Amino acid sequence: VQLQASGGGLVQPGGSLRLSCAASGSGFSTYIMGWYRQAPGKQREYVAHILGGGSTYYSVSVKGRFTISRDNAKNTVYLQMDSLRPDDTAVYFCRRWGGPEYWGQGTQVTVSS
Repeated sequence: VQLQASGGGLVQPGGSLRLSCAASGSGFSTYIMGWYRQAPGKQREYVAHILGGGSTYYSVSVKGRFTISRDNAKNTVYLQMDSLRPDDTAVYFCRRWGGPEYWGQGTQVTVSS
């Protein structure tokens, strides 16, 4: 199983980005999918996750600004990030769990003017 994250980049404060994480393998809809991030010099932290049936959960720091979604037909999970702030700058990782656990390779998000 591989998780391929993409969509990162440089964006100004207040801007938006959409991250994608495409998963290989079967049974995608049965797994929990989530996003984590790691800023320079800090520990990796939880951002959001989504259950196979679509229920969503968020960290306090991103709730109301980020939206996680999934397309089980495309084996892909998304993270729509709006109202971005400089402290959202980090490498963003996708994770699959609820069975064998896998992590994606990360995609850099930089919020700066």
